[in-house]
Amino acid sequence: MTDCKKTVTINPKQAILFQVEYVNYAWGYQHNGFFIDNEGYILSYKNPENWNWPDKSLSLTGQQVRANLESCIKTGEKIAAEELIKNAGYIKNIALSKVTALKNVAADAGSLKYICYQYSGSSEIYTGYIIKEEGNFTCENLNFFSKKVTTWLKRIKDTLNK
Repeated sequence: MTDCKKTVTINPKQAILFQVEYVNYAWGYQHNGFFIDNEGYILSYKNPENWNWPDKSLSLTGQQVRANLESCIKTGEKIAAEELIKNAGYIKNIALSKVTALKNVAADAGSLKYICYQYSGSSEIYTGYIIKEEGNFTCENLNFFSKKVTTWLKRIKDTLNK
């Protein structure tokens, strides 16, 4: 009998795996969130200066990611290795799935995005994939694992906000 479980490995050169980001321009500029790095550390930011925003395809260069990480602070929180590996294993499936069309549902609520990243070592490009967006506009990735990852990231966000 063989074990059918896939072994998921995390590329040690991939600095970030997930990001939760809130942006609101309506009531004064607000920009905050966190990254989860390849070791499971949670790095937060609040209204960082000189932020590198991704392009239209949600891509950032390795240099841009490193610069953004310099604007972050370590929260002291770390995701357990098994939990990180499990959720990182869903990134490939999420990246291959379609996202629903943006639907305008509010005004002045800002934008809360749940994002996962794939990394290309050859080009040193991080490509982000929307898992879910909430706020003024909503959309969600149609992959089966998206709801699980969103729930996981929301739990982390709620823990950090306590």
